[in-house]
Amino acid sequence: MSAPIKSLILLSSLALISCGAPDEAAPPQVASQEASPASSQEAVAASAADDTSAAATSAGPELGSFGVDLSHQDDSVRPGEDFFRFANGKWLDSFELPSDRSNYGSFNVLGDRSDERVRTIINDFAATEPTPGTLEQKISDYFLSYMDVETLNELGISPLLPGLAALREIDTREELIAGFGRALVDNTATPFGFYVGADRSDPDRHQLVLSVGGLGLPDRDYYLLDTEQFVNVREEYVAHIARVLDFANIEDSATKAAAILALETQIAEHTWPRAQRRNRDLTYNPMSYEEFRAEYSGLDWDAYFNAAGISALEDLNVSYPSAMSPIIDLVNNVPVADWQSYMTYRFIVDSANVLSEEIDREAFHFYSTVLSGVPEQRERWERGVMRVGALNSLGEAVGQEYVARHFPESAKDQMQDLVENLRAALAQSIDEIDWMGEETKQEAQLKLQSFRPKIAYPDEWRDLGGIEISRGDLFGNAQNVREFNYEDEIGRLGQPTNREEWGMTPQTVNAYYNSSFNEIVFPAGILQPPFFDPAADAAVNYGGIGAVIGHEMGHGFDDQGSKSDFAGIQRNWWSDQDRANFEVQTTALAEQYNQFEPVEGYFIDGNFTLGENIGDVGGLSLAYRAYRMSLNGQEAPVIDGYTGDQRFFLAWAQVWQRKYREDALIQRLTTDPHSPSEFRVNGVVRNFDEWYEAFDVQPGDALYLPPEERIRIW
Repeated sequence: MSAPIKSLILLSSLALISCGAPDEAAPPQVASQEASPASSQEAVAASAADDTSAAATSAGPELGSFGVDLSHQDDSVRPGEDFFRFANGKWLDSFELPSDRSNYGSFNVLGDRSDERVRTIINDFAATEPTPGTLEQKISDYFLSYMDVETLNELGISPLLPGLAALREIDTREELIAGFGRALVDNTATPFGFYVGADRSDPDRHQLVLSVGGLGLPDRDYYLLDTEQFVNVREEYVAHIARVLDFANIEDSATKAAAILALETQIAEHTWPRAQRRNRDLTYNPMSYEEFRAEYSGLDWDAYFNAAGISALEDLNVSYPSAMSPIIDLVNNVPVADWQSYMTYRFIVDSANVLSEEIDREAFHFYSTVLSGVPEQRERWERGVMRVGALNSLGEAVGQEYVARHFPESAKDQMQDLVENLRAALAQSIDEIDWMGEETKQEAQLKLQSFRPKIAYPDEWRDLGGIEISRGDLFGNAQNVREFNYEDEIGRLGQPTNREEWGMTPQTVNAYYNSSFNEIVFPAGILQPPFFDPAADAAVNYGGIGAVIGHEMGHGFDDQGSKSDFAGIQRNWWSDQDRANFEVQTTALAEQYNQFEPVEGYFIDGNFTLGENIGDVGGLSLAYRAYRMSLNGQEAPVIDGYTGDQRFFLAWAQVWQRKYREDALIQRLTTDPHSPSEFRVNGVVRNFDEWYEAFDVQPGDALYLPPEERIRIW
């Protein structure tokens, strides 16, 4: 896939859940970011005071009597046999996946709630006939242009005709290289991608990061492995490509489709394995532009960057250096006509969701039905909400109104207290661990104290005034958004970074850690049950949002996040012995997860998922420590027959309640650094002595691990 635009935050972050493409269609696309102008925080606070969620606190928890829905339990399953099913089994057996979803769980419940709220905001704006040029006008008209299916069907593929004509004119290597340089803004394909992000050696400055990619299938495994699943996908892919080319009346589409698969397969052969791609030591290779041109002289980089609108480039980081020369060889040796077909297919399919229904349905059929097993698209209004309200669209502008209507300021204050409680727990843990020496501990404590939490919404909103949106031109609107973001992206070169920016919208149900800024970020969307409920029992909030906070803090000390210091600078602040001690434990944790087989023949990659697994195990450990500290030496009361410790672990299991389609699960195992939800529960709790005690887990139970094999790390 092409490198996302405006990825300075997202590509350096580790989120709580996957940030993959939505269920309704998922062709590889160029992503971008944007935001909105400032609004009064006083207005936000005043509006939030009337929010219904604030009123809910006086009526008791939203879920169950103490914050956990016990009706979902399967009491026929012993906790030590399958804790995920013990906590969620009745729901797993009775819940039917919606026909428009590849998976569904607690995050989706809140995501649907967020979508409904955003829909109301958009409809309210549209009903007022807003003044041209205002955010309200941009938001409502973008949505209405998406909903105008009659116009889209009349237009068919005609919005693409100028771009298709430009692609047909590519006859020479020189024109091909220029086309690759423009690919990000033209919304087509390239084997090279770049973004502008924080320099890992100096996070206060921007640096261009160049990588290789350009695959249309989810991962290199889909091209290189001969499992029945992947062979079938490749056959379907070629047929799909031919159908897409037919929309543009491309001659000999079947032959061209086969050539595109062959080309992408050659790219896949040089694509780094997924575990290698997340290794920060391997992916940080800064050099001057002159050194870069000399090292990779087989391509006219001046022409490439000039076409991209970038001049006077002084330095850059090369993410996958050993892949560069082989990909350059492909550029120079594969027929230009094959590259032209490759770019043409991607131009059409990456534009499908702003074109006619038949083109959009074809993209959905392959990228959602074939790859993920999803039989139906989501309703059009839902897709419109996701398009307008996404981070790569008008999402932060929508979020400004979202927090005004739906986020109580009291929740922000409570979250800040919880963050500080988790910080205290981690400080205590660092002090007590016996495998780390004093000098490394001092560095770790400095990093911990330097963590900056961001909660609910940005303190500064970005200015979207430069984007033109009109009600009658969906394709033009999408292109205007893309061009706005692209110009903003490349305009950052030579400018200082902005630590006030967010990598998620306020309405997002997720959280993340950004190593370059050493910050932990919790959007308003996740600060709801089952994660956070002011009326719930303390054990539940610690097992829910407390563990989420701990998870994001844990990323600062996982196998990759631990390579950056308190200031976000990538450097080794560990002694050799301490690092070796740490890696003994992380290697053992990876081996635990390597044994899990979510789908027959498909195992979790313990090294690829290691950072997230460390985040889960460490986050729950810190949350448990903070919970016990909050009791001040007292025992928690028993509620409805459950002890405090039992409620704590049940809350964690409730958060990860989720069902998957098998095809979607296989795709996630090859692309998602997060383990599937079942193993984010069972793979974690089996490392906790306190869980064994709370649920009387004994040798012989399926999840039992001998004490000497249990891993906690933090």
